Amino acid sequence: MSDDLERALITVMERCLDIRHGENVLVIGDPRSRELAEAMRDMAARHGADAVLALMDERENDGTEPPPPIAAALLACDVYLAPTSRSLSHTRARKASNDNGSRGATLPGATLDMIARVMSVDFAKMKERTLAVTELLSAADEAHVTCPRGSDLRVDLRGRRGMADIGEMTKPGTFGNLPAGEGFIAPLSGGGELVASSLAPMGISPEPVILTVENGHLTAANGPFGPEFFERLAKHGPNGTNVAELGIGTNDAATLTGNILEDEKILGTIHVAFGASMGIGGTVSVPIHLDVVVLEPTLEIGGTRVLDAGRWVL
Repeated sequence: MSDDLERALITVMERCLDIRHGENVLVIGDPRSRELAEAMRDMAARHGADAVLALMDERENDGTEPPPPIAAALLACDVYLAPTSRSLSHTRARKASNDNGSRGATLPGATLDMIARVMSVDFAKMKERTLAVTELLSAADEAHVTCPRGSDLRVDLRGRRGMADIGEMTKPGTFGNLPAGEGFIAPLSGGGELVASSLAPMGISPEPVILTVENGHLTAANGPFGPEFFERLAKHGPNGTNVAELGIGTNDAATLTGNILEDEKILGTIHVAFGASMGIGGTVSVPIHLDVVVLEPTLEIGGTRVLDAGRWVL
């Protein structure tokens, strides 16, 4: 294990999750993420936890439920870490675990290199940015996104509250992504166009992908990856194309890699997700949640400019 990775994992155990002696810690992995999952289990054990590694088959999509034995284990643990290939963030099993008092982090698609590199962020500065934009999201009725490539999307935020992903899951019931760094919300609705550069799970598109949103649903996706992206969502019916999330990246250690876990955290970007929103304050439960990232956006939340062509101006 490299020194950078060891420091990053210590940060995960101590600063992010505050692992305590004797706690039941569940680490969930799959064949592609086994090496990172094993390293996390070992580090949790070094911190005095009774740590268990559970390996499952890779899920079909982000948001697909884990098998019942892992769902049951999530209900029994004090802390969970889920460095899985597909995201468990927007599953009923993850939400039920937190509702039952656990705390934990999902790390969909995380790699050893990513954790070592992106977890080196200045957490205090990232937290300040994240809380500021989350407060705006909670107070506003609308957000407006444009970009030089042609994005022009308005989302309805009425009645919804922003959430802050700041890498602090130290209290019962708390949940977040690692690496951290975004403020996000589940919109009520939205309409317009987005021009995306990175799409989960396909990666960086060779050309911009134009997504059309009408009445809170994705109705078309044109360009490389567009048809495949749309089909993955549409096969789950109307709930699959639901506008599920608007997020703003706040992590200046993140760079564009094609891995959505990192791409959506990049300072100066926004991301929009489709599918499940129940786990983040929405009402839609469906076994899929896919994000797209917009580069160099201009973002206004309730009339306050947050980003100007990709520059943080809040």
